[in-house]
Amino acid sequence: MTESTGWGKREQAREVAALLEPGWVVNVGVGMPVLVPSEVNPADGVVFHCENGLIGYRTLREEEQPDPDIIDARCEPIQLVAGASVVAHDISFGIARGGRLDATVLGAFQVAANGDLANWSVGGGRVAGIGGAMDLAVGARRVIVMLKHNDRSGNPKIVERCTLPLTAVGCVTAIVSELAVFDVTPNGLLAVKLAPGVDAGYVKAHTGAPLRFAANAAPGG
Repeated sequence: MTESTGWGKREQAREVAALLEPGWVVNVGVGMPVLVPSEVNPADGVVFHCENGLIGYRTLREEEQPDPDIIDARCEPIQLVAGASVVAHDISFGIARGGRLDATVLGAFQVAANGDLANWSVGGGRVAGIGGAMDLAVGARRVIVMLKHNDRSGNPKIVERCTLPLTAVGCVTAIVSELAVFDVTPNGLLAVKLAPGVDAGYVKAHTGAPLRFAANAAPGG
């Protein structure tokens, strides 16, 4: 797939933000997921957690001066919010591993129809390593994957079975690509919302796993 179709990255982040409920504690991974905090309504009180020990942050506004000691998982400057906490690494990872996160938003190289996640190795290629993704994938109550629907060669990232090394088994609860939003159910993938200008046939043709479509999965704005 080389054509530009579906949501842009900001719109895609907005779709992820719509899946987060008020008051949740949420971790966002590197890559596209870092766009999510700026798409969340501050009034919803979503608390963003970062493995490096920050609990309660927001995206830095354009006019604000960055503090080099206040950075997110991508080492980009962020800003603490009122009531934020700064904790040591062991406490931060204890939060991630101990079931204290309501959700995490991660990128992926592959996601399987049964919720298996592969997001740290491309099979011999140079990547940064698994990092804290394994802790987040098994520790958070909900794992939302935000990804491009296909890789640079046009291969589907949403597949029936992952062929890349797994990060965690059966952990993914929802997937948001530029084409659609999917729930991962015991009966496989269910498309619950399609991007504007995208139809079911197009999504099926660019996906490597069986799909079902919710009755109300109509193109949305």
